[in-house]
Amino acid sequence: MKLAYKIGYGIFTTAVVIIAGLLALTIFPIQNNFQVKIVQSGSMEPAIKTGSIVVVKPQKTYAAGNIITFGKDTVDEVPITHRILESRAINGKIFYTVKGDANNAPDPREVSHEEVIGKVIFDVPYLGFVIDFARTPIGFVLIIGVPAAVVVFDELATIYKESKTLIHRRRERVEKKDEPSSKK
Repeated sequence: MKLAYKIGYGIFTTAVVIIAGLLALTIFPIQNNFQVKIVQSGSMEPAIKTGSIVVVKPQKTYAAGNIITFGKDTVDEVPITHRILESRAINGKIFYTVKGDANNAPDPREVSHEEVIGKVIFDVPYLGFVIDFARTPIGFVLIIGVPAAVVVFDELATIYKESKTLIHRRRERVEKKDEPSSKK
């Protein structure tokens, strides 16, 4: 039973750390490196489901067939993840015609190379719902705060028990040294 508890505790702690890390990456992205974005619509289904997270990495060039994330990522604007249909150069600048897999037609405007955040490296379905919820105050408390408090409390309880055991052992050793030895 102790082994099952340790395994469950390890999985629980790992999940909390991963969710906290992903939350941090969505809030504080590292520019020109891997970024984590949340897919807010179903325009890329079935390839990428609504509520998935996508890990994107900037590339020097993008090709037809690549799935890219582009656009602004602000409080009011959400980046879009679509597939490149074709690219073309106009006056030395690259523009991409993009389309969501579930959409009937390409996007009405082309996307410039400068607007592209990066190429989708992989996605994790539905994890974006958890990260989005963790961004809210109540979600942060429930998903990050409470589990973190449980882990800290459990570790403090373990330290307390170990300290008590050490103190008890030391007392026993001291008492054994202080006992008068009986010689015949």
